[in-house]
Amino acid sequence: MHIEIAELSKEYGGRRVLNVDRLSFHATEIVGLVGNNGAGKTTLLRLMLDLVRATSGEVRSNDRVVSRSEEWKEYTGAYLGESFLIDYLKPREFFEFVAEVRGVDGTELARGLNRYSGFLEGTGLDTRAPLIRGLSEGNRQKIGIIAALLGDPRTVILDEPFANLDPTSQYLLKSLLREYCLRTRSLIVLSSHNLVHVADLCSRVMLLEGGKIIRDDSLLGREEEVLSSLERYFASPLPPP
Repeated sequence: MHIEIAELSKEYGGRRVLNVDRLSFHATEIVGLVGNNGAGKTTLLRLMLDLVRATSGEVRSNDRVVSRSEEWKEYTGAYLGESFLIDYLKPREFFEFVAEVRGVDGTELARGLNRYSGFLEGTGLDTRAPLIRGLSEGNRQKIGIIAALLGDPRTVILDEPFANLDPTSQYLLKSLLREYCLRTRSLIVLSSHNLVHVADLCSRVMLLEGGKIIRDDSLLGREEEVLSSLERYFASPLPPP
């Protein structure tokens, strides 16, 4: 499992918001994207999922160009925000819909929901549960994340997965994603504003600024060193626009 990016750029209204020359991600990695607002993190994730069209360059998933192929969708799960939810469904109805789309049978769905039951506590999976739109932001976030993991996709892409979660849920999510990566030998790419979560969870961290990747560090055995360096970066005054 691997993703290769080459000469990738995106412009909006003549302004370049992303410019990545070469980049690769591989199975068993948990990669954290960090950067200030507008650095290009979400744009990069959206391009990796072919949700927006690149101005130039391409993204390849297992040697398939994502903008010219559908096969990669069969092994890719993603949650980039509430637009990925169907909020007029109840949680279980939504999970059943996602399972049907992904070809996950009822037994496998039940096994998956049971595996993640601790993290899903509070979301309401019985028939008396409220609609998704009636849940808290944190519980909607939990539903979207677990839906992305149904069927054990080999590539998982998450935008700000720790947002809106309480501390207990954040801890459970880190444990859950570590276990998932080890069990499935998958690639996980996520963005986060929380450096501590990234250092705790990820094996690799990438720093974006002005749409460019200015650092790409392994965290294995270097968590404190890399975290201290990133903290110094974010504590520095922002450059003028």
